[in-house]
Amino acid sequence: MTEQKPEPDVSGLSYEDAREQLIAVVGRLEAGGASLEESLALWERGEALAARCEEWLEGARKRLAAARDQPL
Repeated sequence: MTEQKPEPDVSGLSYEDAREQLIAVVGRLEAGGASLEESLALWERGEALAARCEEWLEGARKRLAAARDQPL
């Protein structure tokens, strides 16, 4: 069994960085060949990255909504 180094926390990632990492994780999962343990770690990382992207998108939605409500 190979020892996996812990992945950095996703909370500090920009939207672009989180999205790029998510694309890479999905690519690795789709390519197959990973052990069950590696696949589960990738899946968990992907879930965390997807949640981080959603946080950014939700923040952007709120900022747009607030900007629309502001008089010019």
